[in-house]
Amino acid sequence: MIQHRDTLIPIHKLIRQLESQGVISRTRSPFNSPIWPVRKSNGEWRLTVDYCGLNEVTPLMSAAMPDMLELQYELESKAAKWYATIDRANAFFSIPLAAECRPQFAFTWRGVHYTWNRLPQGWKHSPTICHGLIQTALEQGEAPEHVQYIDDIIVWGNTAEVVSEKGKKII
Repeated sequence: MIQHRDTLIPIHKLIRQLESQGVISRTRSPFNSPIWPVRKSNGEWRLTVDYCGLNEVTPLMSAAMPDMLELQYELESKAAKWYATIDRANAFFSIPLAAECRPQFAFTWRGVHYTWNRLPQGWKHSPTICHGLIQTALEQGEAPEHVQYIDDIIVWGNTAEVVSEKGKKII
């Protein structure tokens, strides 16, 4: 349970904001998981929920996720002078969560039961789903050569102009 005032106020504002954006909504559900807010490096808060219990009973999903070491080797092999990272901010929140799945993602804040309408952070399959959808979109859009990990995309080139053009094509 969160008890520090310096945490309560920002989390309350964040929940109101997410609700007004339609990312979360009030619900009645037989499920409930505790919230687990995380402070970002910039000092802002990220609302995550401790889905350890849900994750334990969720069946495994077989999907290809890139290995970080392989991605590092691939980037090193490019030997480019310039690199740029594109971070799809709040990418999970752009992915609708099927209505029939929403009850299991319920959580409580200050006596009110909420659930996610968008892909939640903290669920074990969220990164895999997000990665796959972005990968498909990049493939359909004929994106220039890049490396992708979940919602981060890296492009490279020997000049800033080349990297900028690649980034614009991806965006």
